[in-house]
Amino acid sequence: MSIKKSLGASVSMLAVLAVSTPAFAQVDLDALYAAAKAEGELTTIALPHNWCAYGDVIAGFKAKYPGITVNELNPDAGSADEIEAIKANQGNMGPQAPDVIDVGLSFGPSAKADGLIQPYKVSTWDSIPYDAKDAEGYWYGDYYGVMAMLVNTDILDTVPADWADLANDEYANAVALAGDPRASAQAIQSVYAAGLSTGADATGAAEAGLKLFADLNAKGNFVPVIGKAASLAQGTTPIVIAWDYNLLAWRDSFEGNPAAEIVVPATGVVAGVYVQAISAYAPHPNAAKLWMEYLYSDEGQLGWLAGYCHPIRFNDLAAKGAIPQAMLDALPPAAAYEKAVFPTIEQQNAAKEVITGQWDSAVGANVE
Repeated sequence: MSIKKSLGASVSMLAVLAVSTPAFAQVDLDALYAAAKAEGELTTIALPHNWCAYGDVIAGFKAKYPGITVNELNPDAGSADEIEAIKANQGNMGPQAPDVIDVGLSFGPSAKADGLIQPYKVSTWDSIPYDAKDAEGYWYGDYYGVMAMLVNTDILDTVPADWADLANDEYANAVALAGDPRASAQAIQSVYAAGLSTGADATGAAEAGLKLFADLNAKGNFVPVIGKAASLAQGTTPIVIAWDYNLLAWRDSFEGNPAAEIVVPATGVVAGVYVQAISAYAPHPNAAKLWMEYLYSDEGQLGWLAGYCHPIRFNDLAAKGAIPQAMLDALPPAAAYEKAVFPTIEQQNAAKEVITGQWDSAVGANVE
């Protein structure tokens, strides 16, 4: 059925069909677009434009599907904030209720268990690795990267090579996390990675990471603010720890002013997968499904890759020869990723519980 014919049909009936059709059927994208257009809006949350090139991804979605306004909530929110936004807006059909979320891996299963997300399998479902998705379609991996550091080399002469180096005297009032470790998956994984670098195993990495940051805070090297591209450029946080894709995008945005260098640590290299899901209370369920279809299409996946995020369908795209060579050439050298470890969901959940629960008592730095 063509888009034009779909729009000529009863929009209300299309909306009902799109909602009531089994979530795992191969959906008619024209009909889904018509139903989404009838809803007229998609509400996202926690999608900074320089994170995985989300600014361009959102623009691409709007260009492909005109007539759907994208309402962007709190771009700097953490994964826990996204979950709380769903909880706080159950039954709310207004602009503060998110339709979709993009959260750290550990938040997917817990959101499913709490009944906060709904199942939907995109058309490209089979090309998403089995171990990166919920078998019932409640959540699915979207992209991944490794924890790294970005250093303002206009301010700091020496670039740290590993986590332990952050305790050096030259890094006084220099080190920041790109999120609050009591709420942000990115910050939680930063602390976990730091712990692994001490030689701790997966069960002890959270405690070891807390100790490392407690020592940095006691020495005065840790800056208790959420590090951003602007704070790094201004020199208030000349070292920021975050996912490599965020830092690479920041570095590019500086255009050499300031000079900045990205470091994948020599040890404690943690890779992290984020996941997508649709709110169980989404005010615009059809627009949410259409958004997922776009993100998991070749076009959407390459949009993330343009922002240095390895899309979850990377291997499938590579096998098809669908990735432009220029994109492959822009990625950091593969050798930097050879020591990367992917924590399991169980390991992430355990680390999250320890880090979020003990940060205040162990480190005593109110990150905001």
